[in-house]
Amino acid sequence: MPTILITGCSSGFGLETARHFAERGWDVIATMRSPREDALPSSDRIRVLPLDVTDAASIASAIAQAGPVDALVNNAGIGFLNALEGTSIETAREIIETNTLGTIAMMQAVLPQMRERGAGVIVNVTSSVTYKPLPLLSVYTASKAAVNAFSDSVAIELEPFGIRVRVVLPGRAPQTSFGDNARSRLTSGFPEPYSELVQQVFAGWEQDAGPVTSVNDVAEAVWQAVTDQGSPTHIPAGADAIAWSNGS
Repeated sequence: MPTILITGCSSGFGLETARHFAERGWDVIATMRSPREDALPSSDRIRVLPLDVTDAASIASAIAQAGPVDALVNNAGIGFLNALEGTSIETAREIIETNTLGTIAMMQAVLPQMRERGAGVIVNVTSSVTYKPLPLLSVYTASKAAVNAFSDSVAIELEPFGIRVRVVLPGRAPQTSFGDNARSRLTSGFPEPYSELVQQVFAGWEQDAGPVTSVNDVAEAVWQAVTDQGSPTHIPAGADAIAWSNGS
């Protein structure tokens, strides 16, 4: 059976994607920084391993335990929102270290084995905010937009080795903990001059009854990216992401 390694499986997109592939007969290596049995119990198809994408030793240990993988899904990431003036350089580095450099580090870790076998698929989960700029998300958007561009470039260099690279771009997903996690990181609050904008943004999110993205939308998009050799390089996941990708 084919094997897939997925990062960030403690909740949300990663958790649902792990279940999605296991139900379809894949062997799943589900990773998270601090494995919890209540989050995703191990089973005949799912093996849970600790993995911090910002820690080289943690990555090496997880890859060694996982063995050869046919697909890698880079889903682990940090949600963050604040006005740029209220974002410290230390926080910006942390976001980019996880969302951008963590993706690069994971790819570097699996590429030798995939290249030697002449096959493999890598799926990088980014965000539809890279289609449509939104306030308070500038640093987060930068970290994800970098992965989009990086993926497009590395896809060209890996194609001769039989390795495909795809990007899945989820829309707004109330089912996940992104919003709560992003707000919890606001240790010093927003800069006062931006308070009116902040209130408008939060009110808009709470009142918006438009289309959203479900965790299953993302799991299905990742499934398409992995199993369909003819899938597009960028796959929007969710009705709102699809609309944004078309400029709506």
